[in-house]
Order: sequence, then structure tokens, then C-alpha cells
Amino acid sequence: MAGTDNGRVSFATGGRASRPSVASAPEPEDAPDETLAPDAVVDLDAVRREAGVDDVLDGLDRELVGLAPVKERLRELAALLVVDRIRERFGVATDRPTLHMCFTGNPGTGKTTVAQRIGDLLKGLGYLRRGHLVTATRDDLVGQYVGHTAPKTKEIVGKARGGVLFVDEAYYLHRPGNERDYGGEAIEILLQAMEENRDDLVVVLAGYADRMATFFEANPGMQSRIAHHVDFPDFSADELVTIAEGMVAEQGLAFSAEAHEALREYLALRREQEWFAGARSVRNALDRARMRQARRLAEGGGSIGLADVTTLEAADLRASRVFAGGHRT
Repeated sequence: MAGTDNGRVSFATGGRASRPSVASAPEPEDAPDETLAPDAVVDLDAVRREAGVDDVLDGLDRELVGLAPVKERLRELAALLVVDRIRERFGVATDRPTLHMCFTGNPGTGKTTVAQRIGDLLKGLGYLRRGHLVTATRDDLVGQYVGHTAPKTKEIVGKARGGVLFVDEAYYLHRPGNERDYGGEAIEILLQAMEENRDDLVVVLAGYADRMATFFEANPGMQSRIAHHVDFPDFSADELVTIAEGMVAEQGLAFSAEAHEALREYLALRREQEWFAGARSVRNALDRARMRQARRLAEGGGSIGLADVTTLEAADLRASRVFAGGHRT
């Protein structure tokens, strides 16, 4: 589960009184479908198709390399929501499930992309009116002086209504011991919004697993409102290579055989360094390789053809300081 936090190849909110059916997914103000008779039957596959569930889940499989446990959790959630919608059509009372989530994992493992896809999924099933994604960090929510935080946080919440609010590195909202910090006020407003707007907003908190655990220990009210905890694993070496291949293919490029080997060596070295950010770091490395390719071709002069401008060579990667024990470039 592309973007700056793209997962694997490239591979992230509605009133309760009149929740729409799965099949037609009307807006919350529309009247609900007529209750089905006890002996009626529902075509489950048709419900999934009409709600776009399979399109979203199949899209994740196409976009994202790896992330098997994340994809499995999303399939389980989708199955629950589809069955709940069918129960509702039979008149079986079903409480709206709590959909607020926590995504944990290192940078560049697909968290933002999966949050976007969850918005699509929940819109198709009628749980969200718009399904759009609003991303925020501490700077977007917390003010610098008294009276500044509340309007900032409420503005972001307002923009996210009807969709998904993705709060990255959410633990930075909590800074214990700093009397002049206003992060606690932002947390209180988010808690209120998560409860009062639970039919019109899904909040996803994201960050490193250990720091999010500390955050929840200090904010039990937030912990109690999170129903789904999803851990995003790091990429294996082979997955990173596949990500890189997908990224260059999207730009009409390819690696030579020698460049492909250089890529594997580069990734093996880079993964051991600080601040490695998964797919994000891979994309940055490829951007620099493209610049070196362009400089190599420009300085070489003479005539060049299609193969020259679409092939990354080993020299374009091995010029990185990572091969000489340097850092990141």
C-alpha cells in the first residue's frame, strides 16, 4: 500500500442517519435503499464491483511491490465493510466500525500512498463522501502563540472532512516538559474531531513504531480511538531493485546490464547508511543518476541516438560518493 512516500514500485469522511447502500453509494443525504426481504439474495461480486473495491485492491497489487501484510489487512477491512453494507440492506442493525488508523514504519514504505487508496475504498463503499486525502504535520496544526493553534487545527480538520486526514510523524504533537508548547491543544481538538466527526472523517496517524508507542502511552485517549494498527515493513534488496526498475521504466528508461549490477551494489551500501528512506531514497538516487547521464552525454559531444538517451550506464551510478564510503549521493 507513487508520491514522496511511494511504497513499492512506484507501490494511502459521512452522517450516520442515512448511510448509502454499497451498490449505488449515494450521498449521505439520499434515502437508503428499501430493506431486502429475508429470502432475498445479493450478488457479492456485483456489490464489490459497483463499489470499486476490487479496482482499488487490484490497483495496490499493481502499484506496490511487497507490502503483503499491509495488503492483507486492507483486504480484510474491505471484506468487513462490504458484508456490513449487505447486512444493512437486510435491515440487520450494524454499528459503523471505527475506521481511524495508525500506520507505523520507516519513511518511504508507502504509508501516504496506502492512505490515499483507503480514501478511494471508503468512498466507494459509502463511508466517506469525498475520499480525498489531506496530509498534515505538526507545523500545519500547532501555532506559535496563544490562540493560534485552535484555528490552525480546525482549518485542517475542516479541509479533511469527507475524507482522510493523514498526520505524519504524529508524535511531534506531544512535547512533554515544554510549558510553552501548544501541541497538546492540537491533540485535544483532533480527539474531539475523531469522536464527533467519526461518520465524516478518518484520521490516520503515522510515524516510527517506537515513537508512536510512546505517543500513545502519553495520550491514552488517542490510543482508544485508533481501531487499526498497520505496520509497514522495510523493503528487501530485491524489492528495492524492482522499485528502481519500475521507476525508470515509467520515464522510458532502462538500465544496462552493468548498470543493473551497479544498482544492486549501490543499494546494498546505501541501505546500511543513516537516513535511508526506502522508495524515496531510491527515487532520489535515480534522479541524480539521470543528471549524471545527461552530463556524460553532453560532455561526450557528437551524435547520439535513442539508446543513448534512454539507457542508464554503470558510470551514472558509480559516480555516487556512496561507492567511496561517502553518504547518500
